[in-house]
Amino acid sequence: MSIFTDRPWTRWVVPVAAFGVIGATAAVASQRANADAGLPHRTASQLLADVQSADVTSLSGTVVQTADLGLPSLPGLDGGGAGPMSGSGSSSSLTSLLSGSHTWRVWLDGSTRQRLALVGSSGESDVIRNGQDLWLWSSTDKSAVHYQLPAVHLSPQARGSSSPPSDAPSGLPTTAPRTPDEAASQALALMGTDTTVTTSGTATVAGRSAYELVLTPKDKATRVASIRIAIDGARHVPLRVQVYSTKLANPAFEVGFTSIDFAKPDSRQFAFTPPPGTKVTNKSARTAPVAPPKASGTNPPPSETSTPPQVSGSGWSTVIVATLPPGALSGQSQSDRSGSSQPGSLGQLGSVLGSLPSVSGSWGRGHLLDGTLFSAVITDNGRIAVGAVGPTQLYAALAAK
Repeated sequence: MSIFTDRPWTRWVVPVAAFGVIGATAAVASQRANADAGLPHRTASQLLADVQSADVTSLSGTVVQTADLGLPSLPGLDGGGAGPMSGSGSSSSLTSLLSGSHTWRVWLDGSTRQRLALVGSSGESDVIRNGQDLWLWSSTDKSAVHYQLPAVHLSPQARGSSSPPSDAPSGLPTTAPRTPDEAASQALALMGTDTTVTTSGTATVAGRSAYELVLTPKDKATRVASIRIAIDGARHVPLRVQVYSTKLANPAFEVGFTSIDFAKPDSRQFAFTPPPGTKVTNKSARTAPVAPPKASGTNPPPSETSTPPQVSGSGWSTVIVATLPPGALSGQSQSDRSGSSQPGSLGQLGSVLGSLPSVSGSWGRGHLLDGTLFSAVITDNGRIAVGAVGPTQLYAALAAK
């Protein structure tokens, strides 16, 4: 959903900031793309510059996302809750995107009119931005959430800003990338001196000729074998992103257009009226105000303290070690104890640990999630270590903290 809320003021193409990192540190090969499919020769550096200068303000199309992350069936990820943001277990739930195949319909008309529709066998979930109105709608749950965005989102200064406005809506899911743009942005942001960038001829995606850019980690410890980004030969926008694992022959994650049209969509695609019988919830688009400073000489209660995440390694083999919120392992988060309900939050973590194998070491005991692109360890004393690496690197990071 970040394409509408976290950064609605940016263009649809990959952010320029990502290419600043590439230009400064990436090892870009001079290999040229093959001139088949009627496309001229382009080097990797030229393709990166093409994407940076792309200017697409309108499009519509169908996007298919598939994921084989090696995750067990986790009730905390795909079940419980109600509403357009909940994990209802259906293929149309906006939080059920970590496994299987999902189909999106996408519409874009400038910086203030966008729509994503996740279509499933049991219904549809939509995110619709039309000027200052932002709607989150679920046909399955017959519910809708309406945000009234402040005028700052409509100003030229806000649309060109490189950082999110402080009053953008918060709390929306940020799981798997929903579009090739999001996936390419995340992939390119990882690049540095430990990545080789090459071209690999051309491909046909959604009936369009595209170049293929290949990112290959030099780091042998990572689970990521390579990332392939198909870039439209004429419009220079990402059409497909494929992430390959060292453990699989086929892509572990793929998101790409199966059809695309760069014409301006009909304005009716952005006009939303809740159907009869829909439960509508109106929410403020502004974030919660900053708490007043505490009196001098006082310390917050232990339940309010937090330990910042620790980082081990770098680049593709970075491992993050963090402390879980109080009560997460017992199935009751701090917000749950205060009386609020957060379906799908860390408060449900305790209910899924039983499906994960037990592991132990000098760092203590815990449970292991060993996926195709990443692994994670949740310790019995409330820590979590995660990275695009195997369990050995996680155990070392835990032991060092």
